[in-house]
Amino acid sequence: MLEVSAVMGTKVLERFPAGAPRGAWPAEEFAAARRAEGEPAKVVMDLASDTFLVVVPARDDD
Repeated sequence: MLEVSAVMGTKVLERFPAGAPRGAWPAEEFAAARRAEGEPAKVVMDLASDTFLVVVPARDDD
């Protein structure tokens, strides 16, 4: 997780397995809920771990 965060300049909020029966939907739903709360969350794919990550831009205080 640190490698992905460091390279992308993001903070990972949650991880979802890509092999789940619903695919990216749980990650997209989680990100949409965060966006509704005012966080600029988006879903990215971490190919190395076969995981969907919900990320937000890293803040200086993180």
